Parts: sequence; C-alpha cells; structure tokens
Amino acid sequence: MDTLFHRWLKIPYTLHVTHFSNPKWPKATFILIHGIGNSATSWEEVVPLLPKNVRVIGIDLLGFGKSPRPNWAVYDARTQARSVIATMLKLRLLQQPTIVGHSLGSLVAVEVAKRYPRAIKKLILCSPPFYRNTEEKRQLLQRDAILKDLYRRVRKYPQTLETLSPLIVKLKLASKALDINAGNMPSYVAALEASIINQTSLADAAELKLPIIILYGSLDPVVIGSNIKSLEKNNENIVAKKITTGHEIVGRYVKFIANEMSESVSKR
Repeated sequence: MDTLFHRWLKIPYTLHVTHFSNPKWPKATFILIHGIGNSATSWEEVVPLLPKNVRVIGIDLLGFGKSPRPNWAVYDARTQARSVIATMLKLRLLQQPTIVGHSLGSLVAVEVAKRYPRAIKKLILCSPPFYRNTEEKRQLLQRDAILKDLYRRVRKYPQTLETLSPLIVKLKLASKALDINAGNMPSYVAALEASIINQTSLADAAELKLPIIILYGSLDPVVIGSNIKSLEKNNENIVAKKITTGHEIVGRYVKFIANEMSESVSKR
C-alpha cells in the first residue's frame, strides 16, 4: 500500500517533526531543515539561544532521521520540497513561517519557496552549496566542476564516508547529528546525486522575490563564495553574510545563526 500510495499515485510523504518550541501565541514561526546525513537534532544547540516567544519546528528530510526511507525515491530537491509542503499543511500553521535551511536543507528551502512563494515569509540559508552548470568545456576548470567531480567520487565509494563520519564528529568538524550508516546510505548517495550534483538551486534562488538571508563561512570547503556574492549583487532581496567558520553548525556558527533568527523576529 505504501508503494501504491506514494510511488504510483505520487502522494508525497509527510515527514517526522520535532516541536522544539511551541508557545500559545508565537511571535514568529521557524521551520528548520537539516543538511545531508543529518536530522533535526543538528539544530539542538541553536534552539536554546532563540527567543522564548517563537515557534520552532524541526523536520527530518525524506530518507534521514526518523522520516520514511523509500528505496525507490529520487531524493531530489523537488521530491523533498513536496514532502516538506505536505508536512507544513498537516501542521496547519497560522503564520507564514521563516524557513531556515542548512546545506542540502537550504536547497530544499529554495524549492519550497519556488513552488509556494506566498506561503513563506523569509528564507535563511546556511552554507548553501550553490553550483553553476558546468557542462560547457570552458567551465571545466571552475571550482563548481571540481566539487561536483569530488561528489561523484564520494558517490562511488560511500563506505568511506560511513567509516570516517564518527571521526569527523569526534574532531568537531561536524555536529553530533551527523549519522551516515548502512540504513541511510542509499538516501545519502541519492540525495548527493539528485539534489546537489544535478541541482538548479542557484538559478531558482535568483528568481525568488521574498527576503533571503544567506549565511556562509570563509573556511567552508564546499561553498563557493563568488556564486553567493553574485546572487547578492544581482538581487535586491538577497543579503549575504560571511563569517570565519566552516560548513557545519558547530562552534561560533551556532550563535551566528541564532542571532540572525532572533534579529528577524525583532524586525517584524
């Protein structure tokens, strides 16, 4: 029945939700979308730093955390966005939410806003891996192409990531929410291929008209600052902010994200 309902009838899954904060009369609503290989728990250090009068909802993307992991799913940004939207409808939100996405989650956030722009108040995109099309020969030496080639190599040897992920967490290069294992490896590889390597998110973000804040680190090896600067330069609704940090939500990046979210509430 699951395959019939979701695969053949194309009814999107609803996703696992964590209610971090749910006051009776919230001043604002935030939906948090994690990065690849993570879950909603990746936001646990951010939430205590937020105002007490806001509603904060964490979502586990399809294939990760406690959400369903269908082995036939495409796991592209479109599929993830449809499930996020279905989950939002189930929540019956009374406010336009601000979506805060990290890494893969930021690409999904862009897709959600692309499909339902009037339903979203604002986007806060953390470490978005925005890459240009690298099919033309003159572009082959660009960093976009180099990173995509690296991802393709990772896709071929995913067991290496499963082995290294505990060490990456131990060295505090990633949050403790990073969990790459045999159970979610197919989802990880599929999301890497469909949502990050073969993405249209950079072009899609340029077409959005709602307010967008982009946060990224100068030490982030997978974010291309020139792509983000170009977005900011050519779109009045986009503001980019850079700090000295890496890719994952650890260390000073935690406070930086929390401050940006808090400021968006005070400016309402």
